[in-house]
Amino acid sequence: MRSSAGVPLLLFLLFLPHCITFLPHFITSAAAGINGEAAFDRINELPGQPPVNFEQFSGYVVVNEKHGRALFYWLTEATINAHGKPLVLWLNGGPGCSSVAYGASEEIGPFRINQTGSGLYLNKYSWNREANILFLESPVGVGFSYTNTSSDLKKSGDERTAEDSLIFLIRWMERFPQYKHRELYIAGESYAGHYVPQLAKKINDYNKASSKPFINLQGFIVGNAVTDNNYDSLGTVTYWWTHSMISDRTYRSILSSCNFSSPSTSPRCDRAVSYAMNHEFGDIDQYSIYTPSCPAASATSPANASSSARRRKPTRLGRTGLLFLGDGRQRRRRGYDPCTEMYAERYYNRRDVQEAMHANITGIAYKWTACSDVLIKTWTDSQFSMLPTYKELIAAGLRIWIFSGDTDSVVPVTATRFSINHLNLTVQIPWYPWYTGRQVGGWTEVYEGLTFATVRGAGHEVPMFKPRRAFQLFKSFLAGKPLPKS
Repeated sequence: MRSSAGVPLLLFLLFLPHCITFLPHFITSAAAGINGEAAFDRINELPGQPPVNFEQFSGYVVVNEKHGRALFYWLTEATINAHGKPLVLWLNGGPGCSSVAYGASEEIGPFRINQTGSGLYLNKYSWNREANILFLESPVGVGFSYTNTSSDLKKSGDERTAEDSLIFLIRWMERFPQYKHRELYIAGESYAGHYVPQLAKKINDYNKASSKPFINLQGFIVGNAVTDNNYDSLGTVTYWWTHSMISDRTYRSILSSCNFSSPSTSPRCDRAVSYAMNHEFGDIDQYSIYTPSCPAASATSPANASSSARRRKPTRLGRTGLLFLGDGRQRRRRGYDPCTEMYAERYYNRRDVQEAMHANITGIAYKWTACSDVLIKTWTDSQFSMLPTYKELIAAGLRIWIFSGDTDSVVPVTATRFSINHLNLTVQIPWYPWYTGRQVGGWTEVYEGLTFATVRGAGHEVPMFKPRRAFQLFKSFLAGKPLPKS
């Protein structure tokens, strides 16, 4: 007969190896000022990861207990002097696309994924050389972020996304108090042209309502950003025509058929845009019009295409202008692999990777994908124009930069310039070319309260196509200095 004292002893003996494994990390974390909850989020090492000299943490922050909404994050601390470097929150767009898939794995993160999804290699121009980078998969339903209330997945929109992101930041900083009063910047691209300034406004309002500002927001930077439905749409069609993607006849047909100032579109307008995309564009990557597409994605039939592959082709006019997305962007050239999106889906669906990242702890009922079809198709509220928000945030004194890769036809440079022009800002430093490595990196103009820059030869995801130029852009932004003239 077994004594009752034997049960806890048995449990202790079973648990002891795990305690011994965790003990060194606990001691290290305690010495570094990491609290217990954050220590459990520490990534010891990712499968196939090369050696690194920085800390990583990932896990979940619950943002709504009643519905069971939890957002997944991945923090890659700075390679040098992490405790003295600012915090940068990175958001990808979609709406409904993963910051782990794109920002972390293709653009500004420290790692790239190899073709088989079996391992990682280092990104020479990772932004964590200059800052601590916090990647957030938002809203719930994106990547590993989840909800226990299935109806949440069909009720996502701008307002709730911003609210949940603010709650995430507040609670995440409680877990990582060393970042509570650190300089914070927000960065992102594409539909994050909504996410980023909307979250900045939420933080600004939150700080104004508090006697002592809790979140030390200094500014934000967004690339190829959805800004204003009217001007974005007009600028996009203009880009198509000026870059010989559509005929004069189709250009005139779209302009005469479409009322871009309306929140909805007409069948006649949709037909004109559809004709351009299906009969005049050809088989190109609309996110980077001068680079080849991925052979694997091109050969994939629509019925068998992955979620992210279907996403990467803009298909119609919608609440976000000419933007609701679909089909994988793919191109191969020196240093660039056009099929990286596929490698991410292989890697992050591996169980050992998820365990190392403390991800998918609830066993979500679907595969991890780069983008969520459900969210893209059922997005509820979308702010028609971000220009009033920009005016408010400029008045608040935030550092604001907008950049644009000039080979993107989805949210092109002309769209961004049309939108910025309607802010009617005073020019402080007139238009000039900026440089990296003795080459023109792009062109820039500095306004009172806002800096605009193009990145020459870059597509929609600027840091993926032109990593060195994007890194220079980021360094100049953090320093608050104009881009180099020589």
